[in-house]
Amino acid sequence: MDYSLHARIRAGDPEAFRELFRAHAQLVFRHAVRVSGDRSTAEDVVSLTFLEAWRLRAKLRDEGETPRPWVMGIAVNVLRNTARAARRHAVALTRLPAKDAVPDFVDELVGRMADAEELAAAGRALRRLRRGERDVFTLCVWSGLSYTEAAQALGVPVGTVRSRLSRTRTRLRALAAEELAAGRRGSRDRRGPHEKGPHERMEPVGGSGQEQGGRTRAARSGEETDR
Repeated sequence: MDYSLHARIRAGDPEAFRELFRAHAQLVFRHAVRVSGDRSTAEDVVSLTFLEAWRLRAKLRDEGETPRPWVMGIAVNVLRNTARAARRHAVALTRLPAKDAVPDFVDELVGRMADAEELAAAGRALRRLRRGERDVFTLCVWSGLSYTEAAQALGVPVGTVRSRLSRTRTRLRALAAEELAAGRRGSRDRRGPHEKGPHERMEPVGGSGQEQGGRTRAARSGEETDR
């Protein structure tokens, strides 16, 4: 195995880092934009990932055909730190306009979904996964890493990646269905009376409706008073 690129990166060769960036920046961006749902955040993650790669270049080991697993492992950690920072600023962020969601979110998750309601449910389901499950799913399914590469990126055995991904797919389908059902129930509950369909509105039926009945009782009361 020729590890000359690895050695050049460890030595801090600027041209080697340009090669590294050209080869993997788009992969990091696509991964980050799908995980975060925000393009601006994904751009920051790309910058931070390669800054960290430069800082940690001496730790790159001679393993794997490319440094891709090493770069993606750094990207996963950067995304975790970014998520923590976002949670700390959640109150402030709620006062800002919402960012546009990524339209191609979790297509493999529920089979190329086109409905926005289903996409939102899938996103909520993904957030309910444990961190290890989410990392394996996003690296293998979204970013196309092999089991071996994902294992290197996450620092876990290959067998762990295989079993975790299998369990995650099954669990994700169930959670997505659950979230979709809950979202649709919530939409129905939030509708006001004026938003009900024509078959849901209460209308007088024939001569025995509520309004007709009220007029009949009023007329009888008047007759009794006259008597």
